[in-house]
This record gives sequence, C-alpha cells and structure tokens, in this order.
Amino acid sequence: MSDNKTELSINTEVIRKMAEIAALEVDGVKGISKRNIDLKGALKAKNPLTGVVVENVNGAIEINVSICVAKGVNVKTVSEKVQENIKDKIQTMTGTAVTKVNVSVADIAITAEE
Repeated sequence: MSDNKTELSINTEVIRKMAEIAALEVDGVKGISKRNIDLKGALKAKNPLTGVVVENVNGAIEINVSICVAKGVNVKTVSEKVQENIKDKIQTMTGTAVTKVNVSVADIAITAEE
C-alpha cells in the first residue's frame, strides 16, 4: 500500500489576514494601526503600511502586529490577550508553530465627544 501524503503550503498573506482577524476579536482592540514606514523593510515588503507583518523563519512563524486600543483599557492585559489569541488561532488552523507574537500599541481610540 502506497503512502499518499500531501504537503500543505499556506501563503504568508493568508496568515497575516488570520492574525489580523484574531487581534480584532480581543475586547479592547479598536483596530489595526498602520505601522510607520521602515525604509529598509518598505523596499522588500509587499505592503509596507500594513499593521501586521508575518515572517516564516525556518518553518516557524513570527508575527508583528500594531494595534489601536480603546480608551481606559489595561494595555498590558489587552496586549497579552492579543498575543495569546493570535498564537492559538494560527497554530490551531495551520498546524504551524508560532514562535513570536510582538504587539505594539500604536494608538488609543478616543471618541469625538472627548
């Protein structure tokens, strides 16, 4: 009997979108912030202004995400929940190890009345 194994390949753009959705699921996150342009990274990146960057390093995934949080939330708690949710969702859906999830709080959402 032959062994019919197939190999799964997932584009990093798909993983980036999964990470973005996972971050937005966390209470206290108001959005994904556009990151500052890094001149070195802007030349080689497909979308240098995206708030989520995914790198595949030796078969493991490293993710950097910039978020906008709601006014009055505990930033540390929200950031930790974003890290946990992204790591859990990506590992569960892809079966690939996520070694790092770096969260940067780039903005705080303040309503017009304030």
